[in-house]
Amino acid sequence: RSNGEVNPPYESTFVFANDFPSIAPDTPVPSPEASEHELLQCSSARGECRVMCFHPYSDLTLPLMTVSEIGSVIDTWITQMADLAPKYNWVQIFENKGEAMGCSNPHPHCQIWASEHIPSIAVSKDRNQRLYFEKHGRPLLMDYVKLEIEKKVRIVVENASWLVVVPYWAVWPYEILVLPKRHVLRITELSAVERSDLAAAMKVYLSKYDNLFQTSFPYSMGWHGAPTGPGYEQKDFSHWQLHAIYYPPLLRSAAVRKFMVGYEMHAEPQRDLTAEQAAAKLAALPDRHYYEDSVHRD
Repeated sequence: RSNGEVNPPYESTFVFANDFPSIAPDTPVPSPEASEHELLQCSSARGECRVMCFHPYSDLTLPLMTVSEIGSVIDTWITQMADLAPKYNWVQIFENKGEAMGCSNPHPHCQIWASEHIPSIAVSKDRNQRLYFEKHGRPLLMDYVKLEIEKKVRIVVENASWLVVVPYWAVWPYEILVLPKRHVLRITELSAVERSDLAAAMKVYLSKYDNLFQTSFPYSMGWHGAPTGPGYEQKDFSHWQLHAIYYPPLLRSAAVRKFMVGYEMHAEPQRDLTAEQAAAKLAALPDRHYYEDSVHRD
């Protein structure tokens, strides 16, 4: 590791504290002078940052792992969430895959950041889902699952427990949204069957990603569920629905990516292909990884 420490031998997943955490549990409280004006407000952001390796093999990305190995990754996500949720109001599991997404270490891994504060994107999602629930009496994303299953025009992968779509509002070319079919607030609430079905779905849709341009497909992925924190189990978050989002930058080939600049940065995003076109391309690709037949492991 960059700080000189050496990880012990491990045979499955491995979690350790980030050597250079962006947030820490002992962040000092700023002095009152730091917020001397209503336009210049600051407060301390306290939490923990962890790194989670997916597999001891440094060249084995998730789509090249077995379904059982992917299942171990999911189980560790859940274990980490269960450990951090009672202490922090938000636990963010995310993966930046590939150099194109700023990943500084090629070893397949993700990060888990837990914070006392709820980040701005999560605040926005909480507000919008709550408003929909108050108006309709149903979770927004559960209605969306039902709608996408009826329409059948943006589905990439579907099994008994999970629906994977290019969302109607997608911005990135091959953006996908991963949703449980059952009303689930947090990843810790997934049943054994749902965990198994998620591993199977991940194997397929991540293989399709790689198959699209026959490359290790870069993306930024994040899981979003209901807020946590002390006493969170007694709070009403019925408006929430667990989901994962994948934001991949590639557009026309392994070498041509989309950039969010110009009009898209200063006005609003523009799509280079419709959600329906992107979903059709991904759905038509083989479920089996193009490289899988040539991978040999002892």
